[in-house]
Amino acid sequence: MAAKMNATCIICGKHYSVMEGFYLRSLGRDLTQQIKEKYANVKPSSFICLNDLQHIRLSNLEKMINEDLDSNRKINDALEKNLNSNHYVVKNTNNMKLTRGQKIADALAKYAGSWGFIIAFCIFLFVWMSANTLHIFGIHFDPYPFILLNLFLSCLAALQAPVIMMSQNRQAERDRFDAENDYKTNQKTEMELRNLHKKVDQLNEVQWPHLLDIQKTEIEVLTEIESELQQMKIKQNELIKARQHQTRHRSRQ
Repeated sequence: MAAKMNATCIICGKHYSVMEGFYLRSLGRDLTQQIKEKYANVKPSSFICLNDLQHIRLSNLEKMINEDLDSNRKINDALEKNLNSNHYVVKNTNNMKLTRGQKIADALAKYAGSWGFIIAFCIFLFVWMSANTLHIFGIHFDPYPFILLNLFLSCLAALQAPVIMMSQNRQAERDRFDAENDYKTNQKTEMELRNLHKKVDQLNEVQWPHLLDIQKTEIEVLTEIESELQQMKIKQNELIKARQHQTRHRSRQ
């Protein structure tokens, strides 16, 4: 027995049976509102077939997915543009090439600022003054008040100070490179953190609601499929009973 085509789809205008679609009053509020905005003369009693209904739902899902992908793409493009606009390369100050003079200055500054230098220099002064005061082994080349020693110490201080300053200047230059590296690294990290915050905000404010809408749509589709299966089962049982009744009626005749 053919099903009665007593329902007309508001979208395609074709005739269907009631089991091949839904009335708008049985659909969700959001979906009904979208259909009303897209098509004119739509009423709660209007009928929509399954094909058109699924087409509208797939279009909505595709639109939401494309919007989320576009938002993520814009955020990534903005970050990449900011990073590419700065061509600064982080310098490794540990692998900087030093000249021989810089190496000597660093070694002298390192030794002059150690306890070994202080102890050795104190021993040297003690031996110098003892030898010239006590005349050990007949040595008496710089008598008190040790004018030669004062001249030697003055020359040593005059030469040692510029060498130490050279080492300190080089260390200050290295510290400047380190500070610049830290600044650029912090700047890039800040850009990445801003991008991460934008993505998290996009996820919380847009994508999560979209995911909930998708899940809601899936639940509605599953519910409709379950309802259709139940109706088909009922219809099948009615057909089986009708055939059994016809068979009994023929057997009696």
